[in-house]
Amino acid sequence: MSKDDSWFVKETLFDYVKLFSFPRLVSTEGEKKAVKLTIDTFRKIGFGDSRIQQEPFEFSDFYSTTLIKFIMVINLTFSLFILMFAYVSLYISIFVIGGFTIIILLIIKGLKHPEDPGFWGEYYGNTLSATNIFVKIPANKLPEPKAGNIIVSAHLDSKSQTFKTSWRVVLYRIWLYGGIFLGGFLIFLFIRTYSPLKLNLSVVGTGLWVCTILISLSNIFLLFLNTGNESPGALDNASGMAIVFALSNYFKENPLNNFNLWFCQFSAEELGTMGSRNFVKNYTEKFIKGRTFHINLDMISCAGNSRNRVEYLKSYGVLPRKKIAPLLSKYLDEAALRENIEIRGFHLSTGAHTDSVPFHLRKYDSVDLVTRAAGKYTHNKVDTIDKIDPSVLQEASLIVRTSIVMLDKDYVILCENNEIICEE
Repeated sequence: MSKDDSWFVKETLFDYVKLFSFPRLVSTEGEKKAVKLTIDTFRKIGFGDSRIQQEPFEFSDFYSTTLIKFIMVINLTFSLFILMFAYVSLYISIFVIGGFTIIILLIIKGLKHPEDPGFWGEYYGNTLSATNIFVKIPANKLPEPKAGNIIVSAHLDSKSQTFKTSWRVVLYRIWLYGGIFLGGFLIFLFIRTYSPLKLNLSVVGTGLWVCTILISLSNIFLLFLNTGNESPGALDNASGMAIVFALSNYFKENPLNNFNLWFCQFSAEELGTMGSRNFVKNYTEKFIKGRTFHINLDMISCAGNSRNRVEYLKSYGVLPRKKIAPLLSKYLDEAALRENIEIRGFHLSTGAHTDSVPFHLRKYDSVDLVTRAAGKYTHNKVDTIDKIDPSVLQEASLIVRTSIVMLDKDYVILCENNEIICEE
């Protein structure tokens, strides 16, 4: 291990995970304990009280609890209506689909900034309190307002749910693709009814029924997706917290020349990414698009699994696939190559909702580092420290450290090539 790598000792990383492995759902005593421990840990690393920022905020739990059940009820109802009217009148089916689409679009519009409660959040949700904790390391060379910004984050809260993360993702995918195929079979039915092309009615009918049944079953299961406080949250997300602490320790002694560094432990990620949403909202004026980068660490390692490795979300969506932060992804790949560590980018069609979302919504470059295999245990009481592999935590730390250092060293070149936006 080189001198620089000694900042990321496996035993130290594992000790951080052990320290935070207890149930810590937002607004419970566990979360308050985690906030206090986070402050104490930054102090032990060497940050003075004036540098440790506490950011309390309030939010409504409507968008993370009640809303999903509301959407499932609407979706279930409309799916059954669409199927019923498909045999009565296709025109009525089209009208129902149009109404359903309008409702969904209105809901999506309201979801863009749920940190502002609005009517639904204020009157149909509970107001909860939480606190973000972060430290900032200013750039050495450039003045703070002119320097770029790199935010490295994890979340300090945990939760348990009726279904594990992996099953929840499967249900969302069934819902999504079932809806897409249902729309396709309705188009086939319309073509068969109103054009000379006579498609096989039994195939179209079977497709309609199978898709509706799959959508309905996924909706029913998701209606019973409830939140609890039983998960110790070792993987999700004491693992990410450990890496943020280790990186803050390294860069406290090795600040960058051209970027301000922010090391954030967000709260309320598990209830709608409210911590990161409030953070981005509060600092939008400081974060200039084109020279602001965000690296989020969530669920790192999965001991004993064949896919126990560092991964990152490279693209997202169904069609077209959207590349996520290609410049930042390039540096992660190059850093892994330089450190001789395996890293894999992956695509996700649906199911991801992490602290990178608020950054993407405001068009900042943001990437999630994860271990997908960890979803087998997260959001469950079995998310314990025996699932942690300190070697993978160390690898993730080295990749992030090296990619940040390389990005800083290439600052002038990136400016000259217009790959980032720089001050004159």
